[in-house]
Amino acid sequence: MSAGDGEDFVYDEATGEWISAAQAAAGADTAVQVEVRDSVGNRLADGDAVTLIKDLKVKGAGQVLKRGTVIRSIRLTGDPQEIDCRHDSIKGLVLRAEFVKKS
Repeated sequence: MSAGDGEDFVYDEATGEWISAAQAAAGADTAVQVEVRDSVGNRLADGDAVTLIKDLKVKGAGQVLKRGTVIRSIRLTGDPQEIDCRHDSIKGLVLRAEFVKKS
């Protein structure tokens, strides 16, 4: 969308309003990174090691990850409730943060 004075506007889905392109660019620069917390409230970061707090059935793998299993080198996904991780036998594993505790 464009105003009569030549300024471009973009639709901001978060607020549901049309804002100027300059405001959108400034908002993108100052975007706050999502804060992910484990089951006891510890803040998680990329590369952390976590421990499972309960047995989890892995859909599609036909396998159960047991309580106490240590998962190393997690990655944050941008979703405050999910973490991306790797296990020796399962690649591309996504776990809910509520089921892990920071090691």
